[in-house]
Amino acid sequence: MTTPLADKIKALIKAHGPISVTDYFSLCLADPEHGYYRVHEPFGKEGDFTTAPEISQLFGEMIGIFVVHAWQQHGEPGSAVIAEIGPGRGTMMADMLRVVRRLAPDLYASASVHLVETSERLRKVQSETLAAHGHKVEWHTSFETLPEGFLLLAANELFDAIPIRQFVRTAQGFRERMVGLDADDELTFAAGIAGIDPDLLPTPAQGVAEGTIFEIAPARDAVMSALCERLKISGGTAVIIDYGHLATGYGDTLQAIRDHEYDPPLSSPGRADLTSHVDFEQLARRAKTEDVQINGLAHQGDFLVGLGLLERAAALGRDKDALTQETIRQDVERLAGAGAGKMGELFKVLAVSSPPVPLSPFRKPKPRS
Repeated sequence: MTTPLADKIKALIKAHGPISVTDYFSLCLADPEHGYYRVHEPFGKEGDFTTAPEISQLFGEMIGIFVVHAWQQHGEPGSAVIAEIGPGRGTMMADMLRVVRRLAPDLYASASVHLVETSERLRKVQSETLAAHGHKVEWHTSFETLPEGFLLLAANELFDAIPIRQFVRTAQGFRERMVGLDADDELTFAAGIAGIDPDLLPTPAQGVAEGTIFEIAPARDAVMSALCERLKISGGTAVIIDYGHLATGYGDTLQAIRDHEYDPPLSSPGRADLTSHVDFEQLARRAKTEDVQINGLAHQGDFLVGLGLLERAAALGRDKDALTQETIRQDVERLAGAGAGKMGELFKVLAVSSPPVPLSPFRKPKPRS
């Protein structure tokens, strides 16, 4: 399929040569004219994918419980900053705040709420979703402009939308993967000239088959570093939820989603959401390097069940008709079900804190050596 963005990228390649996967990723999502997030409504049934908060209020409620618990473990500091980066329609924050107001009225009363969102269109949707909390909510185009103070931060499906670099194993070793043009002037992957520091590879390149892909994400590392730096300065806890893997490894995870179906990554630039799996081991490694406490790393299903998902679902379904109860049961299965391809296993949760505090449902943090 040709798209306006595909034509723009082809013209760019003809003029300047192949572009990196990082640049392709960035153009697909954020090109000012044709970028996916600039021109599409990605969320929900009419969009291209459904995020966990849109499946059920139970998801945001569990994150709200976790935030209250973290606040209590930190000693219930006043004037907390409750923040979310990439808040979608505002659904998760609305569900979180409902729980915070009920379980910790002092936190709700003293906290300010901050959403980091660059899309004017999504800001309007968020302001409608959060109308009940309107006086408390502020918007920011950058994480750096959040106000000072103790921070409670949530980020759901943020890191997967931050561009990656890809390297492909060739006869000459690993080379950066590029996007160029084939003989028919169609977009195609190709190997470039730039190599990679061998120390970044999980195993020596010599033992890896040609064509194997390795991904790194310096931009994700930079976001994690900034987040950790903020926690060290002001204190607080951040919870990061995304789909990805627990251990650094080889593999091509670049993927496009269109109309709730997988789409070849080069086929519909600007019309499909482009993402890749998050390397949670690397995020945790970055937090450790920054000297921030890693509370724990878990599968989403274990995390939600550990916070009381099943008990809350039972309460929500009590005295309801059979159809409502079945819908709730199906929502729980979607959010927390184990098995290949299910969100409960595919999605991971990383929580980091400064100073160190023990947080459920993770184990007690180990003392720093």
